[in-house]
Amino acid sequence: MSDLLAPTDEEAIAAAILQAASSREPLAVLGNGTKSAMLRPVQAARSLSTRNLTGITLYSPNELIISARAGTALSEVEAALAEHGQHIIAEPPHPGGPQTLGGVIATNLSGPRRVAWGAMRDHVLGVRAVTGHGQVIHSGGRVLKNVTGLDLCKLLTGSHGTLAVITEVTLKVLPAPESVGTVVLHGLDAPDGVAALSSALGSPYSVSAAAWLPKDAATRIPLLAGSHGPVALVRIEDFAASVAYRTGRLRDELGGGDILDDAASRSVWHAIRDREPLVAATDEAVWRVSVRPSAGAQVLRSVSDACGARGYLDWGGGLVWLAGPATTAAHASVQAAAHDAGGSWMLIQSPETLRVAVDVIPPEPEPMARITRRVKAALDPHGILNPGRLYASL
Repeated sequence: MSDLLAPTDEEAIAAAILQAASSREPLAVLGNGTKSAMLRPVQAARSLSTRNLTGITLYSPNELIISARAGTALSEVEAALAEHGQHIIAEPPHPGGPQTLGGVIATNLSGPRRVAWGAMRDHVLGVRAVTGHGQVIHSGGRVLKNVTGLDLCKLLTGSHGTLAVITEVTLKVLPAPESVGTVVLHGLDAPDGVAALSSALGSPYSVSAAAWLPKDAATRIPLLAGSHGPVALVRIEDFAASVAYRTGRLRDELGGGDILDDAASRSVWHAIRDREPLVAATDEAVWRVSVRPSAGAQVLRSVSDACGARGYLDWGGGLVWLAGPATTAAHASVQAAAHDAGGSWMLIQSPETLRVAVDVIPPEPEPMARITRRVKAALDPHGILNPGRLYASL
């Protein structure tokens, strides 16, 4: 296990990076380390954690913004927002243990609401970070309308700690719904399920989430355990009276089904958010494939036929979650299915033997790869921040 540095302030983070840069010493950048099995392993003798860089630094409910240091627990931010009836728009998941806010932003993790309200990066208003030079930078601001110039917020969101160490984040937030309702359609296979989800998303009822679960995945959620086959799930969030009216109308237009009440709906969608329908053994791999929704069912079937992987569909069919053998053959089948569907893929977790042997995200076309190398050289010229996390050569 590598030595762990866990500074308590931004200045100490910058000093640690500056020292590492001067000695050309790689650093594994992390929060609480809950995503250590994600993407490629980082080979570094020392780890730099933001876990002690904590605290909400600004919260203005009337302005719908919140700022917090990177090591602040995601649950702490959500609890503070809940006290004022607000929430994080992109509904970030909580897999694998306590998440830090910086870790969620660095990985651009988004939940079921992403299909209606956008990804996590779409709601980041500002960031502070320390580059591989040891230089503190900031981008964006603490107001909804600001001129950012070069949008480092979007660049750093999803960069997995390879460009800079995020130290503080400002988010746009919104009022949380008073009530949640879910229409449950039973017995639809994947193609018919996606067609129903597409119809729901195209309806005037402001659907905020849409997923399809095969029978085995549905039974892993206690409230759906009585399902005798696959289920398609459609969520509506709003004022209680509006949710009751719209779920009833939508159920009728989709040809029947059940309606889950507020408590049941919240429980079911938290489980989907946190990938609970996808149980993977420690010796298995987990992939996510992003495609046009109409192709999701075919991707799921192709990979299942090729290697026996199992999965489910979120984002109306546009997000395919897969779990299966951690082999190069299974990985190749995921790559092929995503490519044939014109989509993208990511190896979310697997034993280290697979993560060092294969690409964990699609290789970039050479023109884009040149830009990636130039950005990396500008922000982390000595390649000390999470080297090899995304690409073996960076």
